[in-house]
Amino acid sequence: MAITSANQLELLQTAEAVAREKMIDPALVVEAMEESLARAAKSRYGAEMDIRVSIDRKTGRASFTRVRTVVEDEEVENYQAEMTVEQAQPYLESPAVGDQFIEEVPPVEMGRIAAQSAKQVILQKIREAERDRQYEEFKDRAGTIINGVVKREEYGNVIVDMGRGEAILRRNDKIGRESYRPNDRVRCYIKDVRREPRGPQIFLSRTDPQFMAELFKMEVPEIYDGIIEIKAVARDPGSRAKIAVISYDNSIDPVGACVGMRGSRVQAVVNELQGEKIDIIPWNEDQPTFLVNALQPAEVSKVVLDEEAERIEVVVPEEQLSLAIGRRGQNVRLASQLTGLDIDIMTEADESARRQKEFELRTQLFMDALDLDEFFAQLLVSEGFTNLEEVAYVDVDELLVIDGVDDGTAGELQTRAREHLEAQAKKALDRARELGVQDSLVEFEGLNPQMIEALAEDGIFTVEDFATCADWELAGGWTTVDGERVKDDGLLEKFEVSLEEAQTMVMTARVLLGWVDPSELDPTEAVSEGDAEDGIDSDLADPEAAGN
Repeated sequence: MAITSANQLELLQTAEAVAREKMIDPALVVEAMEESLARAAKSRYGAEMDIRVSIDRKTGRASFTRVRTVVEDEEVENYQAEMTVEQAQPYLESPAVGDQFIEEVPPVEMGRIAAQSAKQVILQKIREAERDRQYEEFKDRAGTIINGVVKREEYGNVIVDMGRGEAILRRNDKIGRESYRPNDRVRCYIKDVRREPRGPQIFLSRTDPQFMAELFKMEVPEIYDGIIEIKAVARDPGSRAKIAVISYDNSIDPVGACVGMRGSRVQAVVNELQGEKIDIIPWNEDQPTFLVNALQPAEVSKVVLDEEAERIEVVVPEEQLSLAIGRRGQNVRLASQLTGLDIDIMTEADESARRQKEFELRTQLFMDALDLDEFFAQLLVSEGFTNLEEVAYVDVDELLVIDGVDDGTAGELQTRAREHLEAQAKKALDRARELGVQDSLVEFEGLNPQMIEALAEDGIFTVEDFATCADWELAGGWTTVDGERVKDDGLLEKFEVSLEEAQTMVMTARVLLGWVDPSELDPTEAVSEGDAEDGIDSDLADPEAAGN
């Protein structure tokens, strides 16, 4: 098959038709044709030749040319596509390295095999162009909602036709009880757009929390305009969801705006989500207040927040316990997702029993350590004293406010407390030395005898041993395992050593040993960053736990 004047224009017409059908640039189709014709020509003239084809964009005429490049004498590798300066003398005027000699060659007669090969090249180029076009079109649409038509179902995954491409709604991204038939219309959230060897893959979802957020944005003009902001979303797809909103206009109620007149706005979202119940929660910067809102419809009596552990204790009346927990723990689980906190729920009776137990333990401590009767020990606990250090080193005036305590009694209490603490410190230090603790660790600033004993029991005997510790090993922390937060106990955690204090002590030990040049440290970074993140002796810390 030769390209004659009769079918030259057909090339351009074919390119235009294919480009319209595949919605790609016609120039890409023409370039694919040029490449396929060049490959066919190489099979005729020789694979080592540099044959190029150019199709005139107006007439459709295909020009076949052979290109030879001028190179240095010793660099000639392919004599069919390269030549020396001397060899180029007859063809070029004053040839130089890098010049090209281009000569036209006769068009090729394409046989059946060559035509088939050319067709494969064109199809491949068109597929690549189509994939690039699809990726460029959808890569910036991730995080938005799209309407499509169900094309088919494969192994529980739904293939959705989006007009200018296909996307996949995987089985675990469908709301549980949903089923689709071909040609059903479906609205989905574009979760991700990725390049893959077989082309761009567009992943859809109807279970993603942001799908509900985008639906509210479509139904509530105030959210679209930015007057109301969605701060957090938590979903149990197909069953129940919670969404936290805040209004930046005092005249607009964020919850009322999202509910709409007679519930019209929220009902539109509920219908799209197959009847999923939605709790709309007013967002609050104060975490305990926000949590009380998030646990609606349950009533909360008391909230205790542990910011360092990101845990919160919630006390509810006995009759509200099942409501606060929800069916199969759904209500408290969604509230936890919404607030980003681990939540412990207890009844008022449980909380009272725990407080009573703590009261008894502290009372017994003062009775044993200070040789007091039960009544006097209870007085100390009632006044807020929790440990011997507070009694030993508190200002005397704070002891004098207790009924029946005068200057003499206060002095005697502090003397007994200090003597007991000194005895405990001596006992701990003696025990640590028996285990093998060296003076370098005993004299290290910031560690008391009880801490040194705890370190020695774990095999830490010198400052060098201490300097190899990670901050989380000393202060403790939390690790997320299979979606649940797991507590990591620290060696010094019972002494209420914070993560920042542990970081400072470890860094001080490393500077003392000369492992770290203090002039190279950013003072704020040394305190605020974890050991595995500060780049210093990171091989000494556990990489999995360093992020705690």
